[in-house]
Amino acid sequence: MRTRFLLDTNVVIRWLSEPRKLSREQARVLADAEKSGEAVAVSTITLFELVGVTESGRVKARVQDIFEELGASSMFQILPLTVEIATEMALMGRALRDPADRAMVATARVHRLKMLTSDQRIIDSRLVAVID
Repeated sequence: MRTRFLLDTNVVIRWLSEPRKLSREQARVLADAEKSGEAVAVSTITLFELVGVTESGRVKARVQDIFEELGASSMFQILPLTVEIATEMALMGRALRDPADRAMVATARVHRLKMLTSDQRIIDSRLVAVID
């Protein structure tokens, strides 16, 4: 089954530890995907970001618990950073300054995925279709 959605880091955190913080549309899309057995994509860069936000204390969940869920569930498809994605990052220009945001948006573009995000900079960039 084809994956249609890429989750940004905050959506991963919210879904796994604070689902009430998801937008209504994000919650609907994720519930529909779960019900139909459809996987959702997560960029490898999200794994790096998860370490940082949990170490900083901004997120109460333990990174090991999040990683365990990501690794154990067939619901998640981890997409690696590739030369094609790095090239897309370079071609996007400087609309997004955060390298992690650029990597996630480039991953969504290369794989032709809609991105679930609440990041206003990504939404305003109009570089990728989003569900906010």
